[in-house]
Amino acid sequence: MRGPWLNKLSVIFGPRPPVSWLLLCFVSVLALIAVFGSSPSKSFDSVTSTLVPEIYTNYRRLKEQAAVDYFELRTIVSGASRQRELGLCSKESENYVPCYNVTANTILGFKDGEEFDRHCEVSGQGNWCLVRPPKDYKIPLRWPAGRDVIWSGNVKITKDQFLSSGSMTKRIMLLEENQIAFHPEDGLIFDGVKDYSRQIAEMLGLGSDSEFFQAGVRTVLDIGCGFGSFGAHLVSLKLMALCIAAYEATGSQVQLALERGLPAMIGNFISRQLPYPSLSYGMVHCAQCGIVWDKKEGMFLIEIDRLLKPGGYFVLTSPTSKPRGSSKSTKKRNMLTPLEQFTEKICWNLIAQQDDTFIWQKTADAHCYSSKKNDVPLCKEGYDAPYYRALVPCITGTSSNRWIPIQNRSSSSDLSSAELKVHGKYCSNSFFLPAHSFFMLLLFFAGVSPEDFSEDLQVWNLALKNYWSLLTPLIFSDHPKRPGDEDPLPPFNMLRNVMDMNAHYGGLNAAFLEEKKMVWVMNVVPVRARNTLPLILDRGFLGVLHDWCEPFPTYPRTYDMLHANGLLSHLTSERCGLMELFIEMDRILRPEGWVVLSDKLGVIELARAHATQIRWDARVIDLQNGSDQRLLVCQKPFLKK
Repeated sequence: MRGPWLNKLSVIFGPRPPVSWLLLCFVSVLALIAVFGSSPSKSFDSVTSTLVPEIYTNYRRLKEQAAVDYFELRTIVSGASRQRELGLCSKESENYVPCYNVTANTILGFKDGEEFDRHCEVSGQGNWCLVRPPKDYKIPLRWPAGRDVIWSGNVKITKDQFLSSGSMTKRIMLLEENQIAFHPEDGLIFDGVKDYSRQIAEMLGLGSDSEFFQAGVRTVLDIGCGFGSFGAHLVSLKLMALCIAAYEATGSQVQLALERGLPAMIGNFISRQLPYPSLSYGMVHCAQCGIVWDKKEGMFLIEIDRLLKPGGYFVLTSPTSKPRGSSKSTKKRNMLTPLEQFTEKICWNLIAQQDDTFIWQKTADAHCYSSKKNDVPLCKEGYDAPYYRALVPCITGTSSNRWIPIQNRSSSSDLSSAELKVHGKYCSNSFFLPAHSFFMLLLFFAGVSPEDFSEDLQVWNLALKNYWSLLTPLIFSDHPKRPGDEDPLPPFNMLRNVMDMNAHYGGLNAAFLEEKKMVWVMNVVPVRARNTLPLILDRGFLGVLHDWCEPFPTYPRTYDMLHANGLLSHLTSERCGLMELFIEMDRILRPEGWVVLSDKLGVIELARAHATQIRWDARVIDLQNGSDQRLLVCQKPFLKK
């Protein structure tokens, strides 16, 4: 006997419902099961996209966003197991610097000094591991004290190496068994750094070294910088001095300078150009740097010419002879004769000589090079691509729009309208946009206007205020806070240095200056991004080109903070993986250092998983601006195993 509901169906469809109708009902039931079975996640998506989040006045108090929690829940539901944390590298790798394997380079046939050069193509892919700090490692002292006193256990150098290191370090003292002090008055071959700096200023016709700025010198490349005493003094004069020196397995100049918190990176004068564009520096300085400048048919001097701005200075202090009036003065003159002959061919003028110090000035007249009867030819236009290319025997930069004598340049990081105009026509193999992409598109197609430049600074001033409030371990705790309580800010000198891994126009650097933070920034421009490094350097900032599919030329534990805006999205389309990048970031970041990444939500989710795998404390912050941009704020722990 049929029930009443079957009788009703018989009226509609007849005594036998059609097979197609039964099939439709079956599919509908399956669809309903699928919809209701997945309703928690669907409704979660709806909640995260429609609810207006509570607005906080301080980013540090923003809770972790629901989208990130959803990512974690989705991972658990899918049954995916959490990636294991990476282990620590061996003790022998405490000061590991990739791409500088002299033994491997020699086996592969590199010679004539090239075995000491950078060869990332030789570095094989080993097992992933985290470079551990030395057993006696301690967190560096804050500036200004940390500029002159470091922990001896943080660097690979012994007391015996110090005592036997010669005149460059004879005035440097070990205060205690675990500390090294650098006397600010000493450390160079004369009566002290200040006297030496003042001597250079007087040779340039200046009243004192405080007038370097007025002479157009804002950035200095210090080759073979010793332990950074000269650079430390220039930093106190508000000049930016970058130390470069060859890789050294022990007693490294670069490692010691960076441990003091001073700007430095590994760089060689062997066979390749340095990773800076033409017309980058107002002064290049070499005091006992050990380079034979007239070697290789003068190509080292041609490289210096490429790096110097028009009207810039090359300062050479030679250790090979006694001061003026000695019996060896004739010998010294003979030694410098080939050097002087070559500098005349590249339009340099020896403007001063005092004791062991010689100063040449690069010409401000671009036509001088073409009038030298091709003794040193001009490079073809567009040849300036200086990412570790082979040294060239030709002159570059003479046709650049940036050929502006240093004496005619602005003394401020706020460039003039005329200076900004020459930076409106950059190009590159690929071009990726940061968070404020509309603003960057305006810059790209219309050039850089003063208004755009000012707007960029305002954006980064606001961003820096928010970043600064995040730099405290309290961000990783969920302790209650009474409404209206202000978050404690970190001290102004909490950071000594910051690496901006995708610097764009150097806006973060400018914001640090505006806020008078005691910090310098290494502005990195990725090689396949829009090449804005010339503009950054023209602002008086430090910067370098770098391929983030390769390790950065520095020692472990050398930066206090790493920052990247839009870099991760770019690298996901590159040949390298994000995990390799995070391991490299961990290598160059000091224990208890900070990482601030800004990118799209999907990439930030992936980055957070990587950060957890390399043992960082990580938290995602919603910018509360309605976009899919997120901040990932991480702190590297102090692993003492």
